[in-house]
Amino acid sequence: MIPMRYDKLVRDNIPDRIRAKGEAVTFHVADAAEYCEKLREKLREEVEELLKDENAGEFADVLEVLDAYAANLGITAQEIAEEKAKKAEERGTFEKRIILETA
Repeated sequence: MIPMRYDKLVRDNIPDRIRAKGEAVTFHVADAAEYCEKLREKLREEVEELLKDENAGEFADVLEVLDAYAANLGITAQEIAEEKAKKAEERGTFEKRIILETA
């Protein structure tokens, strides 16, 4: 059987899970530049999956990638929370469902 080629970022335990099924697996650890590129690709992939199947698991996947992406860029959860609160205070949130038609 010819192994499938993925060449994509996966969660840390995936190689072990594949091995546990008795399957062979090869992988490498990305350098900083490749990791950043693969996080962007993974974010696009996970957002597309979320838009196709809107469930808690898909939201969790998107948030996991966002957390990793922010951490990779040196942005903390605290900084994100502060920016979110600041924007909510200045511009509001999306709770009122306002659709701007003209300005």
